[in-house]
Amino acid sequence: MKIKFLPILLFALILGACSQHEELTMKDEKQQQEPLNPMEINRQIKAIISQTGTFDWSNADDLLLWSAVVYGDSLVSVGYGTEPFSINKTADDLKAKQFAVELVTENARNNNMLKSGTRIIQYEDAVLNFIDLKTADFETVSNLRKAPGVRYVEPTGYRFFDYEVKLKSDSGCDTAGDAINSADYRLIAPNCYVSWVYDKHNVPAAWNYSTGAGITVGVIDTGVSPNQSLLGSSFNDGYSTGRTIAKYGTFVDSIWPWSTKTDGPNDKCSHGTSMVANVASPRNNNYMPVGVAYNCNIVAYRATGDVVLDGGHEQTGVANALTALANRSDVKIISMSIGHIFSVGKISDAVKYAYSKGKLMFAAGGTSTSFTNFVGVIFPASMTECVAVTGITDAAGYTECAVCHKGGKIDFTVIMQRAGDSDRTSPTTSFYENSKQYIGGSSVATSFTAGVAALVWAKYPTWTRDQVLTRLKQSASIYPNRNSNFGWGNINAYLAVQ
Repeated sequence: MKIKFLPILLFALILGACSQHEELTMKDEKQQQEPLNPMEINRQIKAIISQTGTFDWSNADDLLLWSAVVYGDSLVSVGYGTEPFSINKTADDLKAKQFAVELVTENARNNNMLKSGTRIIQYEDAVLNFIDLKTADFETVSNLRKAPGVRYVEPTGYRFFDYEVKLKSDSGCDTAGDAINSADYRLIAPNCYVSWVYDKHNVPAAWNYSTGAGITVGVIDTGVSPNQSLLGSSFNDGYSTGRTIAKYGTFVDSIWPWSTKTDGPNDKCSHGTSMVANVASPRNNNYMPVGVAYNCNIVAYRATGDVVLDGGHEQTGVANALTALANRSDVKIISMSIGHIFSVGKISDAVKYAYSKGKLMFAAGGTSTSFTNFVGVIFPASMTECVAVTGITDAAGYTECAVCHKGGKIDFTVIMQRAGDSDRTSPTTSFYENSKQYIGGSSVATSFTAGVAALVWAKYPTWTRDQVLTRLKQSASIYPNRNSNFGWGNINAYLAVQ
């Protein structure tokens, strides 16, 4: 009997030796593994976008993901649990979160990285099911992706545009005012300017039926300028009365990933100021542009430094702003003229949370120069929970604006650029007192559409989100058909409030 099983025993020993050798070889390979450089990381990201039209970190292999973690302050965002959010964490949620923390902690201990004062947990959310952890180990990142109860693992600190064309630092920011062409506005009572864009969509006619009174719009952007009284102490001016504007800040303006101190609600970019003005600047008596829903309330959040959500502080800031607005029963509409060329798990979780609370969310379809025009509709406008908006010119037919994106996920379009002159867009109240500014792209189209939605909801205050959205569709120029690049087309505000 012993002789009979000897060959099997020898085979098992040989197999075991081979397996042990293979395991050691794999460990050696991991120890020798070098991260991709940022140029190669970005090249692979763009290649995936070019092939599929979108990018999600779940589509990246372990090496690509880990490399981005290494160049992203060694921070990973881990989405855990079966759902993107939970008010009361379930036992399975807590188990999955704890497993992820212990996995990172054990690795740090084994590599003598767990010193006194070391913070494994960099950020933990009370409502959304994600946690930011610190690790730069390949095997740990790989194992996190396979851990039970983990929905996603992303490099929360990686900044794509830092290694591209260096436009990130001031993207969408310009505090200087503009000289407005007299053909791009007209004077209305009491003494304010109405943009030519509003006339294209019959907004002044809609004001005979609704001005947005009683509706609160949340705007997530770069904040509101303290230097513009029409969005502050003079928010009730002229024909705008009995309303409020509230300003908050969730953005941490710091190069240090562990910093948690926000820098308040004040805009330092101008983009957020222009978006709030386009939604709700008062119908003033100061010869300044009026907003679409000039009697609505505003809750503005400074959640980002500029329009591109490229970095952990901006992404967490937007997620926190979305959660806060979702928890406010008075907020009906959320406008986001911001985004990124690929999805962000924590923001996705927050969008789904806000959607579960009945919020009608509008997001910019994309505004950029040629270096990202290969991207279709950007995130979060690409999510089904958001209404995606883009800008077109006033030429016959549908032609996207000079820097606007288009695609199958676009829902509505706004005429916001003069054909043949990309500088002549929509005039708005600007950063400084008595200052006007042209604002264009899908940004102004998004805030404009949010304002029209406020007009509709104010006319029909008992309606649900879906009823308001249906009315917007029914008023659009292409409805009941849908264009493959421009959705339902241009909204007719007058028809929408009927």
